[in-house]
Amino acid sequence: MIDSLITNKTRIKLLLRFFLNSDSRSYLRRLESEFGESTNAIRLELNRFEEAGLLVSSMDKNKKMFRANTRHPLFNDIHSIVKKSMGLDQLIEKIIDKLGNVSRAYITGEVARGLDHPELDVVLVGNEIDKNYLDTLISEAEGLIKRSIKCLILRCDEENKYLTEYPEAFLLWDE
Repeated sequence: MIDSLITNKTRIKLLLRFFLNSDSRSYLRRLESEFGESTNAIRLELNRFEEAGLLVSSMDKNKKMFRANTRHPLFNDIHSIVKKSMGLDQLIEKIIDKLGNVSRAYITGEVARGLDHPELDVVLVGNEIDKNYLDTLISEAEGLIKRSIKCLILRCDEENKYLTEYPEAFLLWDE
């Protein structure tokens, strides 16, 4: 969906990388290896985003680190568009809302790192989640978002231990 609005593939990758998970930070060479694109193309787009105020940068030793400017007036709008383009709004609507006893939901894996990936890793936190019903809802949602969904269920008392092991996880939904 987003690629029909924005035709520059590097720009789309950067939007996903920084605006899906606002805690995401990266530098030019890491982005080059993640995207498999030239540093010149990435640098050009990073500079454009920074000049527009959508990204902010800071120095970490000899690396210029970029992150989304969460104070930018368009941040929430861009974040929402990116989430919708990944199908995360459908995920909430079709799975989390219908289960009813989910206290929190996290995105992990490649998508949490801001990369467009055909598999969505989801962690649901709650007690007494009906796994059979969840499987039915996941099948429904996969058809809608055109991605496979891998789901891990944690009890509420397991959440903190899990989050320390997977710091890239970002909160998608909180009751």
